[in-house]
Amino acid sequence: MNNKIKKIRRKLDILDNRMLIILKKRSLLVDKILSNKTKKNQIIDKKRIKLILKNIRKKSIKKKIDPIITKSIWSTMIRAFVKYEYRNFKKK
Repeated sequence: MNNKIKKIRRKLDILDNRMLIILKKRSLLVDKILSNKTKKNQIIDKKRIKLILKNIRKKSIKKKIDPIITKSIWSTMIRAFVKYEYRNFKKK
């Protein structure tokens, strides 16, 4: 493997570590929200999900990021956190 690829991959690894820190912070915020929910049917807010995805699309286009990639990432992340909320509902 050439050195240019190795350098770029090191930069990707650094970004991945930063993203993990951000995901941890997001998880803590989701925990706070979850502790305020009293019913399981409060876990999924379709209007909010639709709004988030719409905003991510707009911001992606503005920042010249492929909106298909960001929609896929955010949709997956939302699904993962919804599953997390179902797993952790009432455990606290």
